[in-house]
Amino acid sequence: MRDFSLADHWELDQAHKRGVFNFRPHQVNYLMLTRTAHPNNEPYRPFRRIADLTSDLAHSELVFQLGFKMKLVESAFDKPVDLWFGYTQNSFWQAGNHEASSPFRETNYQPELMAVTPLHFSVLGMNARFLNLGLVHQSNGQTSTLSRSWNRVYAQVGLERAGWTVLGRVWKRVNEAAADDDNRDIVDYMGRGDVVVTYRSNGNDYSALLRRNFSTDRGAVQLSWAFPLAGHIKGYAHVFSGYGQSLIDYNYYQNTVGVGLLGTF
Repeated sequence: MRDFSLADHWELDQAHKRGVFNFRPHQVNYLMLTRTAHPNNEPYRPFRRIADLTSDLAHSELVFQLGFKMKLVESAFDKPVDLWFGYTQNSFWQAGNHEASSPFRETNYQPELMAVTPLHFSVLGMNARFLNLGLVHQSNGQTSTLSRSWNRVYAQVGLERAGWTVLGRVWKRVNEAAADDDNRDIVDYMGRGDVVVTYRSNGNDYSALLRRNFSTDRGAVQLSWAFPLAGHIKGYAHVFSGYGQSLIDYNYYQNTVGVGLLGTF
């Protein structure tokens, strides 16, 4: 298994180029069992009454995330800019909730377009590796009162040094027509950017995701640890605290722990 590097992940130099239309890793792919102290029952209550269901959501779920990215254009306009398409799907499955027929409580779909160019300078003692300008859509594919979606443009910078990786991103929401906006206050909870800090050592990955809106004093923290098991499979554990673990929960504060498996394909 190769050591992780941003140059390899984003094919930033000639030695790492793989051409176009090849599937590559994007966000982490995992399957885990999670447990939260207080599930967000409120959005589902009207539909549960219609279905004559009396129990609330289960505290435990199976959660999985799958995704990929693919380079569409290499050296666009004869410049050192590659155009990528990425897709991530994150599903929350109430597998043990047999009273409700074990439904998928929430699935978030996230396609995005990205223009990535290499960088070559130092900042804060780290080496700047790339700039990513992206357009991302995220939605849960629902209708009526369960519908959630938003569109963003963002700029992301990747820094790297001696096992450390820092990904900093700021975004601007693309506003929708008021009649079509099911979550017009989402920025109040999800903020205007995020930072992901990762340290890798001896096959272990220790990561922290930080997200905050300083105007509303709301955000989230996620701490995770991936550790070697066998081949391309690692053990995975994480702790999440804050708003927006899924789109339906964008304005709901919760604490969640999870353990499972992570793929490094």
